[in-house]
Amino acid sequence: MLSLKLGLSLVNRRLQGSWQPSDEARLDAWYKRATGITLNGDDVSKWNDQSGRNIHMEQGTASEQPLYNSGDIDFDSAATQNLQSTGQISLTGDFTIGVKLHLKNAGGVLLADNTTAGEFIRFTGTQELRVRIDNATAVNIAKDSGTFVEDAYMVLQRASNVLTLYWNGTAQADTETLSGTADIDAIGVRSTDLNPYDGEISEIAIFSSQSATLTSNLNNYLSKI
Repeated sequence: MLSLKLGLSLVNRRLQGSWQPSDEARLDAWYKRATGITLNGDDVSKWNDQSGRNIHMEQGTASEQPLYNSGDIDFDSAATQNLQSTGQISLTGDFTIGVKLHLKNAGGVLLADNTTAGEFIRFTGTQELRVRIDNATAVNIAKDSGTFVEDAYMVLQRASNVLTLYWNGTAQADTETLSGTADIDAIGVRSTDLNPYDGEISEIAIFSSQSATLTSNLNNYLSKI
């Protein structure tokens, strides 16, 4: 087992005065690129939360451990690779979720509650992101144009129950309304181990708040990873 130490990689050096997720008071979870990762050979067995809340994501089954690839975590949907936590992130009101990713194939769950079928953020095709909370009817947020299958960064924001998707820094025209508590304890699958994600994830930051400033800072931060 090899633990990757904070600060060993140049990609994680912080420029003096630059914003990062830990600057926000309501940071609920932060899975930082090439940081806090425990390897089992070439595979990831644990990704430590850098928010201070210790909601670490891990996988004890070797065949379901995603591949570590030069700082990124590569999930193979054919092997149902995923990371899960014994703790849970619960977002009761406004929230902001930022992810740096490279989706390889359309479809697959990005984040979810793997203990119930009612919570997930999932790519359902090349141009739709599906969100379901509290077993309510899922809503689909359409991408303005092009495909999700690319190297990209995204921010999903909920403000007064209105969901807005930012893709590569641009707010998509389609917005949807969804209330309830969003619970997250898994990366790459939903209950029970369904719709596995296929692609790389570099970084995830989750906040129980929203503001124009936070969204701007987060988009700018993710664009530089």
